[in-house]
Amino acid sequence: MRIIAGVVLAAIGVVGALLQHDAPRRSAEPRTELTANNPPTGLPTVLTTGQHLQWSRCTSPPTARTGYDCATMKTPLDYRKPDGRTIDVALIRRKATGPNARRIGSLVLNFGGPGVSGVRGLPEFLNQYEPLLDRYDLVSFDPRGVGATIPVRCGKTADDAPYGRAHACADHSRALLPYIGTSHTARDLDLMRYLLGDERLHYFGVSYGTALGAVYAHLYPSHVGRLVLEASVDPTEDLDEKQVSQVKAVQAAFDRFAAHCAARIRQCPTGDGPEEAARRMARLADRLTKKPAPAGDGRKLDADDLAYDVSAYLGLGTDAWSPLAKALSALIDHNDGRPLSEGADDNGSADPAATPGDSSHPAQIAITCADSSLRPGFEQLDRDGARVKAASPVFGAAWSIGVYLCYDWPFNGERATLQVNAEGAAPVLVVGGTGDPNTPYSGARHMARALGDGVGVLLTAEEEGHGTYPQNTCVAETVDRYLRTGHTPAPGTVCRGSMSS
Repeated sequence: MRIIAGVVLAAIGVVGALLQHDAPRRSAEPRTELTANNPPTGLPTVLTTGQHLQWSRCTSPPTARTGYDCATMKTPLDYRKPDGRTIDVALIRRKATGPNARRIGSLVLNFGGPGVSGVRGLPEFLNQYEPLLDRYDLVSFDPRGVGATIPVRCGKTADDAPYGRAHACADHSRALLPYIGTSHTARDLDLMRYLLGDERLHYFGVSYGTALGAVYAHLYPSHVGRLVLEASVDPTEDLDEKQVSQVKAVQAAFDRFAAHCAARIRQCPTGDGPEEAARRMARLADRLTKKPAPAGDGRKLDADDLAYDVSAYLGLGTDAWSPLAKALSALIDHNDGRPLSEGADDNGSADPAATPGDSSHPAQIAITCADSSLRPGFEQLDRDGARVKAASPVFGAAWSIGVYLCYDWPFNGERATLQVNAEGAAPVLVVGGTGDPNTPYSGARHMARALGDGVGVLLTAEEEGHGTYPQNTCVAETVDRYLRTGHTPAPGTVCRGSMSS
């Protein structure tokens, strides 16, 4: 099974050294930026009016060496003690290309996870948002626990057993864990907004990034500018309910793939439809459990990897269905796991929500457990795991590991479900795809409603895949129009796509 292993972080006393080592390196000749007129309340002036972002050319990551600026922002480690210890939040920027007179401000992007680095993500995903450079600086950042911003480390032992991860993360990062979570990062966002020079936050969040944007809107409704929440999570579900709804959604996407494969693809590896596909996948998973298949570079592909990699393909929509069929044929007929594994690596989403059962990413563990107050006992977790398994014949076994994610977590979480009511905020555009296998469409409907009357505006896309911007032309045009003008689509607007009849 592939894992993402962390390096040990012994205590918070070494955070400064780690940040100095890991932070995006910058060249000389810093430029000082102007600030807005409404600083966050309750913070010392040294962090607000006394702080100015010093932007300079990035020297890491390598993809950001040309055309990007990097900076760090000081924020309180603990917002309850704003005069205490500070941390450095790593930022990256691509400056607007249009004339200054037409510049709206900065558009802050979060690419999901939780656990995706914005410093690395902005260069990787720039082509998707490049048309917006005519009106915005594009800005992203490493949230708390991620990349160069007080990174959480759990060590290799975190992968030995799903219920051992809490102890492993606590052993390596205990001093940081109380300050990792969505509400802390939302407060960082408001300080970032001010230091970027914007009276209101303009924001584009994808997948988990929708949770962050919605929590920001709840905490700072009067500071909401133009917020896009795309591939939205469901704020009404607790962690256990999310596991079940996600595994049902990815199973439904696989069933649609299997039906298409049977009807349209010669020598379809999954047989004559969804029921036969489930049987074949079960036999394949059993085979891989007993003897994992070679997957290149000395790696092995086991039953859990099979589930995660197939889900990564499904997250890419119908364009990935033919390559998925070929990869499964290679695995079933020739015991060759390379096409499936390498295809998932090359084309899968950088968002860990694309494989929600695989929670080995340290930041994903820490942020998820910080956000959830659920701490059921082991017997209840076993029952929850059985419910997840029963919800999906193909993905249930792999996804069921996720129910143990926060078992024995050493700190209390925020609450069972997200608090996102943002009464009084400017309209927030929520985008949901009807065939999303990772953040089910029902989540977008519930998010738009939970934001409040006159705040949440739902845009529906009849599309397969995790996320529909900018692939769906109608979605891209509607979102871009909103970001440029503030005009929201009419209630009930639907963009036709791959799932349209």
